[in-house]
Order: sequence, then C-alpha cells, then structure tokens
Amino acid sequence: MEQAGVFRGLPHPSPAECFAAVRTPCYVIDEDRLLDNARQLSGVMARTGCRILLAQKAFSNYDFYPLLAPYLSGTEASGLYEARLGAEQMPGKEVHVFCAAYRADEWEELLRYADHIVFNSIGQLKTFGERAKRRGKSVGLRINPECSTQEGHAIYDPCAPGSRLGVTRESWDREMTDSLLALLDGLHFHTLCEQDADALETTLAAVGERFGDILPRMKWLNMGGGHHITRPDYDVGRLEACVRYAQETWKLRVYLEPGEAVALHAGYLVSRVLDIVHNGGTDIAILDASAACHMPDVIEMPYTPPLLHADSGGAKPFRYRLAGPTCLAGDVIGDYSFDRRLQTGDLLVFGDMAIYTTCKNNTFNGMPLPDIYRMRGGEICEKLTDFGYSDFKMRLGSPAR
Repeated sequence: MEQAGVFRGLPHPSPAECFAAVRTPCYVIDEDRLLDNARQLSGVMARTGCRILLAQKAFSNYDFYPLLAPYLSGTEASGLYEARLGAEQMPGKEVHVFCAAYRADEWEELLRYADHIVFNSIGQLKTFGERAKRRGKSVGLRINPECSTQEGHAIYDPCAPGSRLGVTRESWDREMTDSLLALLDGLHFHTLCEQDADALETTLAAVGERFGDILPRMKWLNMGGGHHITRPDYDVGRLEACVRYAQETWKLRVYLEPGEAVALHAGYLVSRVLDIVHNGGTDIAILDASAACHMPDVIEMPYTPPLLHADSGGAKPFRYRLAGPTCLAGDVIGDYSFDRRLQTGDLLVFGDMAIYTTCKNNTFNGMPLPDIYRMRGGEICEKLTDFGYSDFKMRLGSPAR
C-alpha cells in the first residue's frame, strides 16, 4: 500500500512527465526530502546537544554530502573505504568507524581518515587500541546489552544468542583489564532496525543495568542506528528524553548514527514493464528492474516496497506479481493491485529507494547498474552517473583486456 508521505513531492496525478527523459531503470534522489530529513535531525541535536552522524552503509551517495553537511556532525563508516569517503566528501566533520574486525594491513591508512574508532572485541582493543590512542584517536568499544527488541527480522538482531557483535558483560568481566579500560573514551551499542524510540528506551535500560557502573568513566556513548527519527509517526520526544537521561545520568556526550532516517522517503526506483506473462491464475509483469540486483533488501529483509498508484493489499481490481528479468526464480518484487490493466511500456515508481539500494546493488546476470538522477522541486535536474558495460566488466577482471 502507499505509505503516508512516501511519494510526497512527486508531480500528481502522474509522474510520467517528470520521468519522461530518464532511461529506466534508474534511481532518483529527491534533494528536498533529504534536506527536510536533515533539518529534522539537526533539530534533535539543537534541542538535546547530542551529535548525529550519517551511517553511510544505508546511504552513501556523496554528491549529496554537501547538502547534508551543514546539518550533521559527520559520518559513520563500517570500514576503510567508507571512512575515506566520509573524510573526503564531508571534510572538516567527524569520521567514526566500527568494524567487526579490523585488518592489520589497512590499519595505518584507516588512521589517516577516522577520528573515532570503535572495536568489536576486547581482543581487537588489545591489538590496535594503544596504536590508535597514540595517534590521537578517540577509542570506543561496542557492547552487547543482550536485549533483543526485534520482531521478525532475526538477520538484523545484534543481540540474538550467539551474536558476533559487541562485548557482553560476561566477556567484559572475564577479559577487561585496567590498562585496556584506560584506553577507552566511549562505549557503543547498536541494536535497532527501523524501530521507534520505545525500543531505544528498553535497550537503554538494559545498557544501564549491565554497564551502568562503567559509563561514568566514559566521555561518550554512541547509541548506534536503526532509529526511524524522520518517519512522521516517530516519537521524537521520547528519543530526546533518552538522550537527556544518558547525558544527565552518566555525564557524557551522546552520539546517534542513523542511516535510513537521513534518506528516508528521499528516493525512487523508476522502472518500466517489459512483458506480461501468465501462469495459472497469476498475471506476472516482468520489469526492467530487478529485486535481486537493484533492491536487494526486498529479498533479504524481506519486504514489499511501496509503489505509486498501486496497492500491495489487493484492494484494487487488477492484480499482478511484479518480477525482475534475471534468471533467479525468486527475483520477485511483490504482488500489487492496480486500477487498470498493466501494459508493456508502463512506467512504475517504487518509493523509499534511496536507502540500501545504490550502496548494495550488483550486476548479477550482467544486469546494468541503474543510473542515478538528482531531483529538486519535483523535477529531474541532473544526471549524476553514466553506468555501462565497463562498470560490469571492471569488477571481474583486468580492464585492459
């Protein structure tokens, strides 16, 4: 179903004129929506004094970093390349990095870009922490509060039994030494995924219960990402209360590092119908966009993305299964209903496609990477990329051949 606000900013009743000049499939990033999200996040910082970082794992389209930079404190990276991207494309801002395990052969280069480095284990803290401290870096350790608030998405639950992410209190008590503790400036936890402030409130209580005796010795606490702060029904007041509670209770600086909240509802994947086939009682529209290649979270999460002028609950009279053109049998986007029958060449616009799409897409089956366009004021104003055969080929061998 069309989610409230997902397609706000598109020309209505039809976006056909807006997208007439683009070659599908393509991504369209809406500057106005990005700016609106950034201003909302900046408001949270202004009211609480916390610092908010862009988690690049969800949105790393650096052409838009200059737009976001005045409103955010910096970037969060998951490794060397994202750290470098943040440092180069958002200069003068903080660069935080967390990785489940750092490579020794990348360490010196990483130190050139990151100013906050978070370790996932006490073993890695022991291996790299002192070197980071000597280089003037702020050193942190990810903790696992062992408090699951996920429902139905175990793949995104860092607190699941046997999780590889974060140090439990039992591991802390067994492995931590005074000399290693002296290296730490902060603690980090990341347990949420597309969740509300009540889940943060629950998690923060668990953090206090397990690590409350440690936190007064820290300079900062990073509450990670997964906060859907810019969603219209999100309880911003409760979030801000959690931030203030941490600041006042443990006398430290609070960081948040949302990814989705920065680019929520700020992008579209524009596609066309290539063919319509039938199997039993199912009508199937084959698109030029692939779930497997162009919106991988549709399969991994899984979820059914919003589609303009369509309903995923079967409320409209004409029902179709939308699928991609690859050889993967499961390359299915979802089942939707429409007011009229689909025809070859019809334009379809999927919403909320700025997050976990351009940073996760791939060229399986030799599928081309969709180009990326900038939209402002409801109009396409710039093509940012020119992807083609070379982008597929360069990933697989020598470009000179």
